Amino acid sequence: MPSRRDFLKHSALACAWCASAKRARGALRAGDAAGQEVAAAEDAPVEARFYEKQDDLRVICRLCPRECVVADRERGYCGVRENRQGTYYTLVHSNICAEHIDPVEKKPVFHFQPGSRVYSIATAGCNIECKFCQNWEISQFRPEQVRSVRRTPEDVARIAKSRGCQGIAFTYSEPVVFYEYMYDCAVAGRAQGIKSIMISNGYISPKPLRELVKVLDAVKIDLKAFTDKFYRELCSGTLEPVLKTLEILEESGIWFEIVVLLIPSWNDSMEEIEAMCAWIAENLGDSVPIHFTRFHPTYKIKDIPRTPLSTLENAYATARKAGLKFPYIGNVTGHEGEHTRCPHCSKTLISRIGFKVVRNRIEEDRCPFCSKKIPGLWK
Repeated sequence: MPSRRDFLKHSALACAWCASAKRARGALRAGDAAGQEVAAAEDAPVEARFYEKQDDLRVICRLCPRECVVADRERGYCGVRENRQGTYYTLVHSNICAEHIDPVEKKPVFHFQPGSRVYSIATAGCNIECKFCQNWEISQFRPEQVRSVRRTPEDVARIAKSRGCQGIAFTYSEPVVFYEYMYDCAVAGRAQGIKSIMISNGYISPKPLRELVKVLDAVKIDLKAFTDKFYRELCSGTLEPVLKTLEILEESGIWFEIVVLLIPSWNDSMEEIEAMCAWIAENLGDSVPIHFTRFHPTYKIKDIPRTPLSTLENAYATARKAGLKFPYIGNVTGHEGEHTRCPHCSKTLISRIGFKVVRNRIEEDRCPFCSKKIPGLWK
């Protein structure tokens, strides 16, 4: 593993970032008074959690499955955690490069306070590299290569509350790499009655995950595929740690949902989807929502067409056949697969068009037609 992850490559891409930074950062203008623009890497860093000191000033990071061995003055794979004379620091605590107010459905999370708004934030960095990443302008850059706004955890909680948001979403890049900041924001948010949602690739070690779910309220995991080949060739990662993450989430009792982006010729075979759904039903239960979403060419994969609607519909049917009660179709605005239906009486309970909830018939946590309990967090 190179000591400076793709630094020259990212420097060459800096101009591309300049053109797209406004899209990535969002448009929460009202929050600007809470802080000032800063060069993130120049702020006083916060000591990282979950690492071990070694001889010769080296450290081993235990945050994610990579377990980077980092020499003095070097960084881990994510590019946002640095060893300084044997002490490991996060360089992105309280420095966000993207912020926006979103409907929770945009994450997408469908069984968690439908129709509510969340204050979405991100820092630079990621611990994998998906060749189809939608937010590569921030996820594949180092903190000093993007412009950031300082937001303390208390700022984040205050902004979320003042803007009428019911939650804070850690999203856009990869929240695992800004673990300490996410944890502190979740604690600050909870003190203000604001819930927290992690939107993640699930590439995190068991111990930090078990600590994290104590302060979170919901999680959405991007299950990239159900083969190790896909993870290695398109994401620079492996499948097994993500499956372990999903098992820990189920054990913890926290609400979570799964998203699978279907990329033609890579992870869209019905055999693979059938195996994935069978594993989910057996290990996570039949009530976990699974969103099959349409791929659009981006980043390093621009020669593959968008996902055919028939593939998404076949995946939806396959999930139903496997016994999963809440499959969804995403990135196809207006499709019937966006709606939530009662698995007992088949009545439509929540009607959606894109990210907008048109009608929500759920009463408390039950179907008004047959009184069966619908899993989720509805209040």
